[in-house]
Amino acid sequence: MGNLQFDRHGINQAIGEAFRYPRRRSLRKLKSNFMVGLTVLATGIALLPLFLVLAYLVSKGAASVNWNFFTKMPAPVGQSGGGMANAIAGSFELVGVAMLMGVPVGIGAGIYLAENRGSWLAQAVRFAADIMMGIPSIVIGIFVYAVVVQPAGGFSTLAGAAALSLIMMPLVTRTTEEMILLVPGELREAALALGVPRWRTTLSVVARAAASGIATGVILAIARVAGETAPLLFTAFGNRFWSTSLTQPIASLTVQVYTYAISPFADWQRQAWAGALVLTVIVLALEIGVRWMTRGSARIAR
Repeated sequence: MGNLQFDRHGINQAIGEAFRYPRRRSLRKLKSNFMVGLTVLATGIALLPLFLVLAYLVSKGAASVNWNFFTKMPAPVGQSGGGMANAIAGSFELVGVAMLMGVPVGIGAGIYLAENRGSWLAQAVRFAADIMMGIPSIVIGIFVYAVVVQPAGGFSTLAGAAALSLIMMPLVTRTTEEMILLVPGELREAALALGVPRWRTTLSVVARAAASGIATGVILAIARVAGETAPLLFTAFGNRFWSTSLTQPIASLTVQVYTYAISPFADWQRQAWAGALVLTVIVLALEIGVRWMTRGSARIAR
């Protein structure tokens, strides 16, 4: 009888659980759908400002983006027409020279940090890079103005590129370090076991395996400095004429947009919106390139 009562009790409990399970499942599903809805709503709210900015830029600047905008020089003050050919070329020159200055130093420092994590010098460099990433760009512009522009006696392309390179270096350094640390240690051990020197192992095996991630960090740094205005006001200054000299002031798209936007001329203001749209498209293209490269790396890893 005791066993029979125990079996009846177990059967009754099982039947109760069977009736309660659908209700619990529906409750869990309701909670899951609610949280998914919240995340979708948060994503939409986060994306809304981006789409609003893009839509506003297109509505304001698309009409002024034409062939003359990319090929013509700025018109004289007060006259309509012209373009920003010198500013577009100047921006590419500034960013290119900044890459030559900052990218090799950043990659080298990142490799050193990854290979010597415990040393006091590595800790100091890592701390300095973290601090530099938080320094406002206008402060870097003032610093370069004091140590480069004033001693040289004038604004120049080199001064502007130096300011941009100081912004790029810490980002490239930290990204390079993290990408190298993601490389499996077995690759390094296999190369060392074959008698390959450590320096060659680092450059030919480890750095090569992390090349895609390092390139992603470089592109992110380029996108970061491509939209900078404040440091260029103190260093490259600007130029209404065509100039590619490294020792003379040079035009840049960001400074040109700033100058045209605060002017009282309607045509200049329209061109400022066009310049802002072109600059935004360039930055978006760089960001999309980063996403594409990152996704390619993920596929290779899998």
